[in-house]
Formats: sequence, C-alpha cells, structure tokens
Amino acid sequence: MKKLTKLLILFMLTACSDADSNVIAEIPEASGISYCKNTDTLVVASDEGSFYELTTSGEIISEHKLGDYDLEGVVCKKNKFIFAVEGGSLLRVNRETLESKEVKIKGIKDQEFKFTNKHGIEGISKKGKFYYLSIQAKKKKDAYIVVVKMRKNYALIIKTIHHKIIDSSGLQWHKNKLYIVSDKKDKLYVYNLKQRKIMKRIKLPKFAQEGITFDDDGHAYFADDNGYVLKYGDFL
Repeated sequence: MKKLTKLLILFMLTACSDADSNVIAEIPEASGISYCKNTDTLVVASDEGSFYELTTSGEIISEHKLGDYDLEGVVCKKNKFIFAVEGGSLLRVNRETLESKEVKIKGIKDQEFKFTNKHGIEGISKKGKFYYLSIQAKKKKDAYIVVVKMRKNYALIIKTIHHKIIDSSGLQWHKNKLYIVSDKKDKLYVYNLKQRKIMKRIKLPKFAQEGITFDDDGHAYFADDNGYVLKYGDFL
C-alpha cells in the first residue's frame, strides 16, 4: 500500500503543470535551499546576497543581508552555513554571530577549473568532507560537478565530474543518492557517482528550479528563482 501511495504521488507530481499549490513561502530570487537537521528548519539563499531561515511549513523566522554576493546555494551545518558564490568562492557564516569569511576556490595541477559569469557555481551539497558544486552549463560538454575540500583559508578542488546534465541549477545528497535539478529540462535526476551515469529521471512541474533539499521525513523542497519555496510530499 505504501509503494502504491508513492506511485500515485509521483504521478500527481509528474502530471501537475502548475506548482502554485505547493508554494509555502515567498523569497525574492530564491537561488538555493538546505535543510538544517539540528533545528528542523530551512535556510534559503537569495541572488541578492541575503538569506532566510524558515520553518518547514514556510514561516519566515529571520532574514539577514550578508553583502553584495550572488549566492547560488547553501549547506546548513550545526554551527555554520556554507554559501556558494557564483563567481567561484564559498562564504562561511557563523550561525550564531553571522560573522562571515569568503573562501576562494583553488585548483591543483590536473584539476584546474575556471569559473566565469557564464560558467559559475549554481548549487552546492556536502557529503563527508567534500563539497559538491554544480556548474552552470548550456552544453553537455561543459556540464560538470566540481568537488572541493575546505581548508582554513581556501577550498581545494579535488576532482571534477563530467555528468552531461545541462543547466544543473541545484544538487543534493540524500540517502547516499545524488539528486541533480535541471531548470532547462524541468527534471530531477538521480545520478550514480561511481558508475558516472543517470539512474533515474523525474519530471517536474514547470518552475524556475534553483535548488533542492530534503527533510528527515522525505519531503522535498525547491528554491524557485521566481521568488518562491515549494514543498512536495514523500514521492521518492
């Protein structure tokens, strides 16, 4: 019965062309989202250099301006936020004091990667000691994930992964699976990192997907660049 329910919910999600009923909050230029496990809240990044903390039902708890940053994604940790800055850096923010430090991303000899305005960071997720950054790409040959490890004063590129998913605007590790959102295709991809291939494609309603996260109950949340946060049931 549980499996059937999930299939029905997935069908409803796939068939739905209007995402309005799933909107739980309005956030200007929402560009990334992350679930904070220790507080059961959401943090949403904005292109305008601000971030918002919300309840999982969409109530805005707080709003803070960090500066003139084009924030494109966020990872919520127990004591800090790590924001992805489009031009090629990470912004480390203390959750209590809001003290921030911009961390540049450096390459190693065989893993040089150039960030540009047309080829910048679009999303971020974390697994273990590594941060996974989705890169804006209009062509399959340019579609990469950059894997970095945070140091004290910089982040070091460990490797790049050529996944061929165009316009990967957000990504999230969830239950040892990597989920990648494509705004261009209105799809959510389940990507197998070891096999370097797409395992599943999930059709999404048409909206400006800019980030994805999951809570402990399996709900999926999306940041919509048109200024919204959307919530869906346990459909995976």
